[in-house]
Amino acid sequence: MFTKRFLKNGQVKVTFELPDAIAAEAETVFLVGDFNDWSETATPMTKFKNGKFKIDLKLEPNQQYEFRYLVNGDQWHNDWDADRYTANPFSGDNSVLSTHADD
Repeated sequence: MFTKRFLKNGQVKVTFELPDAIAAEAETVFLVGDFNDWSETATPMTKFKNGKFKIDLKLEPNQQYEFRYLVNGDQWHNDWDADRYTANPFSGDNSVLSTHADD
């Protein structure tokens, strides 16, 4: 899941949090999407003492970003609270985050 906060400087601060059911089995989690050229190692999520994985990103407004969570290096998960979903070329879906103020 994620939360969006629209900043005065025009950017959108997005806090991504891995759902608890997935986090319980996770050792490592990376946020992978078009905002980091789909790098599987560029954006690690931090594991907190309570077992949650989170990361904050500042993204440009009025955009749509596709992403997925990569868990333990080989398990891909969508964010089922995403703004929408779109088909990917691997016979699955990507989560979509919109940074439009009205979404």
